[in-house]
Amino acid sequence: MSDVSLDAGAGDMLSDARSAFARYEQIRPRLPQARFPTQSLHLPSLEEVADHVDGFLLDAFGVLNVGDTAIPGAVERLRALRARGKRLAVLTNAASYTRAQLLAKYHRLGFDFTADEVVASRDVAVARLETIAPGATWAAIAAEGDTFADIPARLVDAVADPSALRTADGVLFLSTARWTPALQATLISALLQRPRPLVIANPDLVAPREGGLTLEPGLFGNALLDEVQVRTHWFGKPFPEAFAEGIARTGLPAGRLAMVGDTLHTDVLGGAAAGCRSVLVTDHGLFAGLDVHPFITASGMTPDFIIGSI
Repeated sequence: MSDVSLDAGAGDMLSDARSAFARYEQIRPRLPQARFPTQSLHLPSLEEVADHVDGFLLDAFGVLNVGDTAIPGAVERLRALRARGKRLAVLTNAASYTRAQLLAKYHRLGFDFTADEVVASRDVAVARLETIAPGATWAAIAAEGDTFADIPARLVDAVADPSALRTADGVLFLSTARWTPALQATLISALLQRPRPLVIANPDLVAPREGGLTLEPGLFGNALLDEVQVRTHWFGKPFPEAFAEGIARTGLPAGRLAMVGDTLHTDVLGGAAAGCRSVLVTDHGLFAGLDVHPFITASGMTPDFIIGSI
């Protein structure tokens, strides 16, 4: 279910962290607002951050794993944090997968999360479809083999049947795995002709995998909004509904939690907007191999803590 590579349409320019950062800054007016600390505390790992908080919301890509590979030491670190009584929850924008599929992946990588400790943006989005458009038929942009069995709504596979982009009552964007520039153009044309609700269940522009950055639904959703104004509902980091769900799963107040992630515009911004503290991981995700400080200065998004790896 890996998403499209960097040679696809709207993502031609997003070849590295610098270009992804620049695009995130361009779309910043569409993101939540937050206040940030004046400076970051640099610490070796989450073991030391744990002296300051009672629990963690954990991004997956770039924090726990890169693609289908667990980051060295991550499994052992989380085991040690549990032994200290720290609450843990995964907060992921991986909307291509059901929660059961995500849980199976984490278990395969050696992590011991329970179903209640995994909050996927897919679940957050689909729980709100009926409120957004009661009784609607949705054109679903999804990965190959997605049966939609976990989604309590009427869905049509819009990649297999692109006419659904014109006829459905709303559009649900879950995955870019089969998305193409031609389908993007069709979607823009269809929404220009007949505006309808657009639900984007993964706000990420890019994600780190073994072969580099991949393009995610947020990239194409924002490219669409540059051309057509439609009622758009974003679910997942940095937007508030996903954080509210993740915080609730821990049973802790937001101020006693830290959001751990590899990006400024999703993890650090979203965590700060939700009232959590934030931890930027620098060794494995978006900023791997780069000095993060120029990006922090340029954006003004200062994390509470900076660590190399968890």
